[in-house]
Formats: sequence, C-alpha cells, structure tokens
Amino acid sequence: MRLITTLLLLTALAVAPRAAAGAVEDAIAAFDSTPSAANANSFFNHLDEEEFLDEKIHFSKATPADSLNRTVWYWASEWFYDCQDYDNALAYALKALPLYRYDDCNKADCLNIMGIIYLRLGDFANAADYARRSVAIELRGNDPDHISSSMNTLAGIYLAANQLSDAECYILQGLEYAARANNDARHAILLGMASEVYHKLGDNERALAYARRAFDKDSVADRTYRMAIRRSQMASALAGLERNTEAEAAYRAAIPVLREAHNLHSLAIDLNQLGFVLIALDRHAEAIPLFSEAASLLADMGDLYNCLHSHRGLYESYWSINPDSARIELTRFNTLRDSLYSTATAETLARYTAEFGNEQLQIENENIRDAHRRDIFIGIAIILLIIASAVVLSIRHRRRRNALIREIADIKRSIASPVAPITNTPVDASESFRQSVVNAVNSGIDSGNLGVAHIASQLNMSEQTFRRRVREATGDSPKIFITAIQMERAARLICEDIDRPISDIASLCGFDDASAFSHAFKRVYGCSPSQYRNSH
Repeated sequence: MRLITTLLLLTALAVAPRAAAGAVEDAIAAFDSTPSAANANSFFNHLDEEEFLDEKIHFSKATPADSLNRTVWYWASEWFYDCQDYDNALAYALKALPLYRYDDCNKADCLNIMGIIYLRLGDFANAADYARRSVAIELRGNDPDHISSSMNTLAGIYLAANQLSDAECYILQGLEYAARANNDARHAILLGMASEVYHKLGDNERALAYARRAFDKDSVADRTYRMAIRRSQMASALAGLERNTEAEAAYRAAIPVLREAHNLHSLAIDLNQLGFVLIALDRHAEAIPLFSEAASLLADMGDLYNCLHSHRGLYESYWSINPDSARIELTRFNTLRDSLYSTATAETLARYTAEFGNEQLQIENENIRDAHRRDIFIGIAIILLIIASAVVLSIRHRRRRNALIREIADIKRSIASPVAPITNTPVDASESFRQSVVNAVNSGIDSGNLGVAHIASQLNMSEQTFRRRVREATGDSPKIFITAIQMERAARLICEDIDRPISDIASLCGFDDASAFSHAFKRVYGCSPSQYRNSH
C-alpha cells in the first residue's frame, strides 16, 4: 500500500474554539491605529483571558515604541496563526522581524513562526530559510527546549518537501534536545513529528511506536486535543501497515475532537487520510465527500501541499465511479504539483541544506574538506610524478636515439674505410675491436642469434669482459651497439634493394616480427621503413 500524506502538524496544536476572537482582532486593529502602551496592554489582556499566554505581559507608558510594536506584532502573528489565518499571521511576523536588532531567543521565535507559516502556505524555500536562521540562533543560545522546537519546525519543512533524510536528521537531533529539556509537552510534539517522518520513510512499525509514546505522554497530562492528534499519527502508521480497519477507527475517534476544537487544518488533513484508508478498503464513494471537504478547507487556508493530496484522492475515488470527474481532478492535481515542486524550489532547499549545520555537522564537513584537500594534494603529487617519469623516459629515449645515430654513422664510416692493421695505440685497438663486433653481430644476424652472450663467445670473451670492452670502445651498452648495427644494415638494404618486401628486410636484420622492426626503425630514423625508402 502507498504511503499516505503526512500530517505535518508541527506546533499547530488543537485548541478550543476562540469565543473572543473578534475582541482580540479589534484590539489588534486599535493598536495599529494608535500604537500605545494602553492599547498594547488591552491586546495582551484579551490574550490572557483566552489563556493564550504562558505568563502575563504588561507595558509601562515609558516603553519604547519599537519594543511595543515588535511584541504586539509578534503575538498578533501567533494569534492569527492559531486561528489558521496564515496571510495575516505572515503580515504581522514580517512587520515584527526587522525590529529585532539582536540575535536572541525572541528573534528566533519570530523566525520560527515565519518558517511554520511559510510551510503552511507551501513556500518551502522561505520556510527552510527562516527555520534555519532560527535554529542557528537557538544553537548559540544553548537552550535545549528552544532548540528542540526549532529543530521540529525544520524537520516538518523538509518532510513536506519530501527530503526525508534531512527531515530524519533534524527530528532525531530535536528529540535529543527535547529529552534534555525535560519538557514532556514538547517531547510529545517531537515524538509525533518523528512518527510522521518514519511513516513517510516507510518504517511504519517505528512510526507507530513513536506515536504511541507521544499519546502516552499527552494522556498522562490529559491533553485531550493533542491526544486526538496522536491518534491521527497512530492511524497513519496503522494504514501504512495495511491495518486499515484499525486506522479507520483511530481517524473516526480523532476527527470529532478536531472538529469540536475548530482545528480546521488538522481536521482537513485527517479527512484526507481517512479518505485514502477508505479507498484501500474499496469504499470509494464514501471517500469523495471527505476529500471534497478537505480540499475546500485547505484551499481557504492556502495550504497547497495538502490540497494537492485532496485532489489526488478525489481523482482516485472518482476513477471507478465517474471517469470524467476523475480527469478534472487529475488536471487540478497536476497544476498544483507543478507550481508547488518547481525546480527552483528544489535547488533552493538543497542549498539551505548545505548551508545549515550544527557543530557536529560543521566538524563532519570540515573533515570532508580536509580529506578533499588531501586527495587534491595526492592527485597533484601523482600527476607531477607521472610528468617527471615521462620527462625522464623522454630524455632516455632521446639519448638512446642519439647514441644509435652516432653509432650508425661510425659503422658507416668503418664500412666505407676498412680498418688499418692493428697497432699498439689505444685508438687502433678500439677501432679494431669495433670492427670485430660488427662482424660478429652480422654473423649472429645470419645465424639467428643476437644474444650478448653469443656475440661475446664468438669473440672468445666472457660476457662481462665483452660488456666492458664495448662500453670502453663505444661509450654505449652492447644492446645499443648491436641495435645500431641492425639499423644501419636495415637502412642500407631498404635503399639498395627497393623491390624487396619490408618483411624480408626485417628478417635479414634479425627481427622475427615486421611490426617490431618497423617500430624500432621509426624510433631511430623518425619514419617508417616504407617512408624512408620513398624519401631516399
């Protein structure tokens, strides 16, 4: 069975209906019209009556205007977010943010709420940006409770963007901080998010375990509306495990509580989830009104992400009932999907992932950079070694070629001018020895044996003595001298007998293989035997 859409509840908790919503919004409008300590206090009195604040907020007449404005506008953003009026929530958060001059917990709170609002509006790039900035501030402040809250937001954003490895990383870090903070309510929220992450990853056994832990914590504190959210998370995991009857029962237990609390966002998501469970149970007609109500609620709230899943559900529900309606819903689904998951959004999220990191990630990145630099240095050293080896080989080849050319010239002179009778002078003895070697090599070519040991035996010398005498007489090794004799003979035969095949000449010069002969010839004369014949 497919993974059904994530709840993405984050810190948007179910709350009782706001009977005094109009009074609060009137107080906000009064402050906007006349920013004063009195109007600010009136606004916070209304929030206190709604039990919206953890502690009472009160200003004196001497409070600076910037302090009044940023505090009222921040809490106005929180209020509108709680009422699921995301456009007004964003507008007030954007007004408040520039007034936070220092990177403290208050600025982090404002950045965090902006990250959540942008997530609700389906703008993942901005959501990740603001949440990342909030986490960076909280990490410097080292408050585990605040850090865990910001990590939860960031995990939810990457979960919504379907970047699951990042979501898992952030929620696991957030759980570590939540455990250190000793705040059961916060811990339950992060356990719920972990359930959603692992549900999306397909590890539904783990998702169910996290949701049950969260439910137990909320049950102990009798947090009724949060318990409904935990039931929803357990239902998602159960559906992922194809325990659809149990999942349906859990959703039907949660939905009335969310409806009573007027938590329309969580209600809409649960309607989507239950719709997919009914499809899995082959009850398509029952799923259609659930998806329709969810699509309407989510469109009003501007939550494109979850609205996308409503239209997918409607398409799947209608397909076996009314194909024309199914095609209409498929078109709506594709349009929403293309606008939500654009290439630019994916690239921006990837960049934010690369930029964000706590101390552990920064150390890991530095280790990677060190290893990369080390690899570069090793690579450069290898390249330099290869270049140096190539240069040395080139020099050796050039020296060998020069030696061969020199020896060939000397051999030609010896053939053109027969050696005079041997005298006792070193020069005469050397020249006589050279001529003797030439004769022995030519004999070896004819007999098919050009080994150094064989040539030495022909001259009645040991191999060691022969090598020494050759180096004294020529300045080169026996191998070079023997090759020079072969190459001189080859060049002469190529020019004197123009009709003889090159392969025959190779054999007459002591080479069994014509290609080896051509290669050796080209290294000395710089051209092939055929080219040499044509040019000479």
